[in-house]
Amino acid sequence: MATVGGSGSDGKGQGVETPVTYYRLEEVAKRNSLKEIWLVIHGRVYDVTRFLNEHPGGEEVLLEQAGADASESFEDVGHSLDAREMLKQYYIGDVHPNDLKPESDSKVRSHLFLLFAGPTGFSPS
Repeated sequence: MATVGGSGSDGKGQGVETPVTYYRLEEVAKRNSLKEIWLVIHGRVYDVTRFLNEHPGGEEVLLEQAGADASESFEDVGHSLDAREMLKQYYIGDVHPNDLKPESDSKVRSHLFLLFAGPTGFSPS
């Protein structure tokens, strides 16, 4: 774990230096039991231990993803904006930059294709 200063906001519109804590994936992987559950979602680390009994999908869903990158599973479920907002209260830091995996080129190309060409594959004229 490493803490580095970063710019943030104090919620009042004024910029304030807020430290960012970085976690190695190796450390996150150790947090995978009923006692302590950490997840990675889009490069951010969340301690969802307190949420275990409240998760609408049941605790098993969180336990399956515990200590790992749950980004794909999180998106596949189609969480609501409320769920995404709620996630913020469990944020504890970011994945260490050396452990971040770039999004695969094919996924990026696929998203860009749909964005610019549309779902039918034809560009609007």
